[in-house]
Amino acid sequence: TVTVAVPKSRGCDEPFFPQSLERGRRSSRAIMLAIAEMYVQGVSTRDAAKVMKEFGLESLSSTQVSRAAALLDDELDAWRTRRLDPVTYLILDARYEKVRDGGIVRDAAILSAIGVGPDGRRRLLGVSAALSEAEVHWRDFLNDLVDRGLRGVEFIVSDDHAGLRAARRAVLSGATWQ
Repeated sequence: TVTVAVPKSRGCDEPFFPQSLERGRRSSRAIMLAIAEMYVQGVSTRDAAKVMKEFGLESLSSTQVSRAAALLDDELDAWRTRRLDPVTYLILDARYEKVRDGGIVRDAAILSAIGVGPDGRRRLLGVSAALSEAEVHWRDFLNDLVDRGLRGVEFIVSDDHAGLRAARRAVLSGATWQ
């Protein structure tokens, strides 16, 4: 990390900020995104450091990659546990993806919830990997959303999967379903 003192400007309405430092910020964000993508793809920290070395980042160690991954984990945890604003419409769906679990690649149901607020804006409310679309998994997922403040749901859109249908009736019985 390099600390740079930015000079103060006088007689200007807008503060001075060197364009060269902004480029550094953008490239730093790009590096973090690259590390995040490798992390999500299951690349080891040692291999990620090797890839970064190929891009000219000689001093990036596997420990630094691990720290970056830990920061991403913290951000993801904060997002997953954040309080939810009211939503009028709730869209529920699942898709199956290959995931690595303990060195074994298998199919997992990726459960997702998108909410449409009273302002009409869509927001991703939650995503969770589950063994299947069984009621128990959908129920846990929906209960987590409710525990985080999900309220105001008037209308739910989803497919007619039996597990989702049963969980929806148990957790969000007051909402109309299509």
